[in-house]
Amino acid sequence: MTRSKKSKTPVIDPYVPESGNFGYRVSRYELDLEYKVAINRLNGTASITAVTLAALRTFTLDLSHHLSVTKVTVNGHRPAQFSCAQGKLRVTLSAPLAAGAALVVEVRYGGTPKPVRSVWGDVGFEELSNGALVAGQPNGAPSWFPCDDHPSAKASYRIQISTDSPYRAVANGELVSRRARAGHTVWTYELPEPTSTYLVTLQIGMYDMHRLTKTPVAMHAALPDRLREEFDHDFGRQPQMMKLFVKLFGPYPVSSGYTVVVTDDDLEIPLEAQGISIFGANHCSGDRSAERLIAHELAHQWFGNSVTVRRWRDIWLHEGFACYAEWLWSEHSGGRSADEWAQHYHRRLADAAQDVLLTDPGPDDMFDDRIYKRGALTLHVLRGRLGDKDFFDLLKDWTTRHRHGSAFTDDFTGLAANYARESLRPLWDAWLYAEELPDL
Repeated sequence: MTRSKKSKTPVIDPYVPESGNFGYRVSRYELDLEYKVAINRLNGTASITAVTLAALRTFTLDLSHHLSVTKVTVNGHRPAQFSCAQGKLRVTLSAPLAAGAALVVEVRYGGTPKPVRSVWGDVGFEELSNGALVAGQPNGAPSWFPCDDHPSAKASYRIQISTDSPYRAVANGELVSRRARAGHTVWTYELPEPTSTYLVTLQIGMYDMHRLTKTPVAMHAALPDRLREEFDHDFGRQPQMMKLFVKLFGPYPVSSGYTVVVTDDDLEIPLEAQGISIFGANHCSGDRSAERLIAHELAHQWFGNSVTVRRWRDIWLHEGFACYAEWLWSEHSGGRSADEWAQHYHRRLADAAQDVLLTDPGPDDMFDDRIYKRGALTLHVLRGRLGDKDFFDLLKDWTTRHRHGSAFTDDFTGLAANYARESLRPLWDAWLYAEELPDL
């Protein structure tokens, strides 16, 4: 356990020192929400099922200061007190709970949701010109619901959202119910797969829903009608991508299938969520210029969403793998080979500053493009060392072993040793644990 220099309080992850909580483990969130688009007003009740890991008299949940809590119950009873400050909902019980006790916390709350300010910009719940989106990575989940916000804390979800009837609400999992009443529609989604809080999303807009045909996995698209023709061209090769990635990475990990949302607004970058990817209208231009990003976001369903880092310093396990999937798709679809991309980006990295450690880049650089490209290069070098059969067997083993779980870099290097005929230590020392770029 590390300690924050500022507060001297225990910290779960120094990259997000204010996020995450001690003393319990959440297994399920049930969110019952109402959102008014015109005034950006969110009201809701969150029911959180957990188990205590130690004897508890007080505990905390992550929740943005833009949302006010009006009522809290714990196991059906009102606590001795609760308060909100500095992004935490703090609850004090009337009597302590023993370790291993059931903990059902119900929180009634509401307010005007806004993104969380962070070193990576604004993260979380965001208004669109006509609707809303949630971009939760890495610490934006508390902008719209109380939670234990850390990637290693995974749970199942039920998300019920009521909003004005012209709008479609898209959330993670299977749409199990849709009820229209008095100008509102209530959408209910069920997500059984254990999922990190940052990967839970809510997308609201004037979207038409389409089912893609000839796909090995159920694939849908939610987008404005005006973009349908461009979408059919730009995203038209997604079924082939899915088929390739299932072959190379193993079974697709989300039972409800895969949905792409295209917002009516432009977005700086696409976003991944469990079973969902979100693109801006600018990624749907009719010239297939975003196909690299389409492959990248789909690959995150295996690398990042199903197999998730236990701590943010290991983010190359998400971004390096998704970036390498771009090269694999290019190779498969008649573009540059993975080897050509590796040569190209090795030259680019050689000209860039070599002052970032892939396995511990620091919070300011965790989304630096050098992490993405050097991570992909590391995998390409590993592929050359192991050979294609063992390399892709390793990837399938990785996604199977840690399916819907979380892992460290050491877990990957340890597993890779089973597929190598000689020690991989020199490779890891050069590519993962040194700042200087090795020769390719």
